[in-house]
Amino acid sequence: MEKKELKRYGIIALMIIVICFVVKHFSLFGKLLAVAYNAVYPLLLGAITAYIFNIILSAFEKHYFPQTDTKLIRLTRRPVCIVLSFFCAAAIIALVLKIVIPEMINAVKLISGEIPPLLDKLSGDIIKKLAEYPDIQKEAMNLFNEFDVKSLDWASITEKAADVIQNGVMGIITSAVGIVGTVTGVVTNFVLALIFAIYLLLRKDKLRRDVKRIQKVFVSDKINNMINKIFRTADSTFKSFFIGQFLEAILLGCFCYIGMKILKLPYAAMSSVLVGVTALIPVVGAFIGAGVSAFIIFTESPMQTLIFLIFLIILQQLEGNVVYPKVVGNSIGLPGIWVLAAVTVGGSLFGVVGMLIGVPLAATAYKLFFENLENKEKQLGIECIDTEPPTNSEKKIFNFKKNKSRSKVKSFKNDKQKNK
Repeated sequence: MEKKELKRYGIIALMIIVICFVVKHFSLFGKLLAVAYNAVYPLLLGAITAYIFNIILSAFEKHYFPQTDTKLIRLTRRPVCIVLSFFCAAAIIALVLKIVIPEMINAVKLISGEIPPLLDKLSGDIIKKLAEYPDIQKEAMNLFNEFDVKSLDWASITEKAADVIQNGVMGIITSAVGIVGTVTGVVTNFVLALIFAIYLLLRKDKLRRDVKRIQKVFVSDKINNMINKIFRTADSTFKSFFIGQFLEAILLGCFCYIGMKILKLPYAAMSSVLVGVTALIPVVGAFIGAGVSAFIIFTESPMQTLIFLIFLIILQQLEGNVVYPKVVGNSIGLPGIWVLAAVTVGGSLFGVVGMLIGVPLAATAYKLFFENLENKEKQLGIECIDTEPPTNSEKKIFNFKKNKSRSKVKSFKNDKQKNK
């Protein structure tokens, strides 16, 4: 038996042993994975933050004195552009909060002022409707009187509340300690992630060169080409998705604001910002913002809520069929059914983050799979069959190119005859 075969059988046997060990001690292995994930979570979060901010950073670096190559410009280009990138992100977040929070406070005040009179009116209507049933009407009146705010015994309530506070003070302290610990952990992870992201952005060129050196020394050319192809495809898809999704959210928020102002609907600024921000989540995001906005508008007028919902449904149809395919859909090359599947699966596994990264991940896998499929078909000599018929626009483009090529051939023949 040759050495290569022995090596291959040894690797297979080792893999079988590892799989059996993992299956036998699955709970222990799960705990180890959880510990490892918690340890690397700030670094992972920092890497994701650095990748997203690198898109903005690259745009700033292209416009930071591109024609000047002095030593001062070279030294300050990266730090200044990083500061500008984080400043832009902080400004956008502050603007969103400044628009949304005051409007939400006003809406809560309005709801708290409207609910008690609405409940009084509702109880009065119920009692009037029950006039035909005196016994039930009497029980309903007694029930409403028991829950009358004016007849409440505030001394008894205060005494009971004091007992609850006294008996539950240790529980409150324990909960407070837990909350403080959670908040501290979140803040610590955030700070570590931010520091790691800044370090990656500052040293990205050096890190890229180091990775290439490691690949050349320890990895074969075939595997290197495959890895580079995967990362190039993923990088292109993720950048196109994030940029397209951001532009689509801005356009949707602007159109929503303009339409609400034309229709004279209340809370136009807050509703537009909510719809735009939640539109960053593919497919279902805008509907989440629409639901919150509709509830708040309902406190002003139910009829205006209906108008708002009809307007947003029309806007969503236009955005989904015109804006989204042009801005996001074509850039990632993923059919609509797979976008919906990626959002559903990603959301069920990792929540909102899963919804955001599920689509570009699925698009990357989709592109790589069909590129590999086309290469296999070429190697086997199989003709590629397109199951979907061409659309009218594709037919027009094809006919236009066909006529254009024919006209070029005719003009070439005419020129040839003239030269003769």
